[in-house]
Amino acid sequence: MPLNIKVLGTGCPKCNSLERLTRKAVSETGIDAEIEKVEDIIEIMNYGIMKTPALVINGEVKISGRLPSDKELKELLTQ
Repeated sequence: MPLNIKVLGTGCPKCNSLERLTRKAVSETGIDAEIEKVEDIIEIMNYGIMKTPALVINGEVKISGRLPSDKELKELLTQ
């Protein structure tokens, strides 16, 4: 079953960077994942996020308000 990954952000440069970094990390690790960019503020608020960008993996918020390092991102994806 593929990982369900959501990148939460309203389209700011950091949000776009997190989406790009996530897609790159998924490609490099070869994991099966569905990546969705969520820009709807109501949906973002439903996760209890106060600062974007945020990364949600299988419904669990993993990162909020910052960009992870490449290494940290890959570790989160392969746990």
